[in-house]
Amino acid sequence: MSKTAFTPMPKEARSQEIERREAMRLQPIEKPKGLLMRLAYWMTRRQFGKVITPMKVLYPRMPGVMKLSYELQKFEMKGIRLEPGLHLMIAALASEINGCSFCMDIARAMAIRERLGMEKFDALAEYRTSPLFSERERAALAYVEEATRHKRVSDATFEELRKHFSEREIVEITWVNAVENYYNLINLPLEIGSDGLCAIAQARTA
Repeated sequence: MSKTAFTPMPKEARSQEIERREAMRLQPIEKPKGLLMRLAYWMTRRQFGKVITPMKVLYPRMPGVMKLSYELQKFEMKGIRLEPGLHLMIAALASEINGCSFCMDIARAMAIRERLGMEKFDALAEYRTSPLFSERERAALAYVEEATRHKRVSDATFEELRKHFSEREIVEITWVNAVENYYNLINLPLEIGSDGLCAIAQARTA
């Protein structure tokens, strides 16, 4: 296991963590019951450097969500063929639009782990005009933005998407965006914020 998983949190970061937890609607459960639940905590700590807060809030109170989340993640890892950078940018943009700081953080942390470079992620708000993005990426991100904001897309937006992606890829983009919005709608009402996963990922890849 990576030693960075057990690096002590700086005093200022601990203070911010306490304030964030106090603002949450439901408190994280640090010591879950059951072997499978404890194993899930351990595996997540090994993967991300800490047990992510949505897991500690949801799983002990509604254990069936653990299996659902596992199946979604497994499919997303093995069933989505989009290039990893675009896949994560779709997730990050949807979360940025919805204001889900946890999901923005974890998408960026995964990009860091994959060593994708953060230039495009830092410029997502300007994807329509930034020279960093290809026409293909702009078409996908415009589709995601419109679907996230309005739950529908115009014919023009969809036709632009069709110029750059196969029907399989269009379904993948739509699915990734829908799942990200699902995660956002769990975290936002419960006031679950960023877990600081980017900093952990950066320390691990340094």
